[in-house]
Amino acid sequence: MTDDKLKNLGNKLEGVADEAKGRVKDAVGGLTGDLGLQAEGKFDQVSGMAQQEFADLYEEGEGVVEKAVTFVRDKPLLSLGIVSFVGILVGWLLFPRSKRS
Repeated sequence: MTDDKLKNLGNKLEGVADEAKGRVKDAVGGLTGDLGLQAEGKFDQVSGMAQQEFADLYEEGEGVVEKAVTFVRDKPLLSLGIVSFVGILVGWLLFPRSKRS
């Protein structure tokens, strides 16, 4: 595994741990009637879930980038044609030709 994948896995596991810690705090706060502890638990839960989702998005984004690099490597002329077409289209949309009388 590369360092990025290990770091991402670590972030995901940290998110799971934060979510579990938040669930425990929420439950203890509910049993004891401590609203502050209960709110802190809910915050930890949301924070952990967000961290897990971010790790998942990072993995998905990494896969898309790898696919794009492979496509460019396998089909360089087609890639150049696509980029040229998109560049011309964007230029045409952003800078329309003014009509001369």
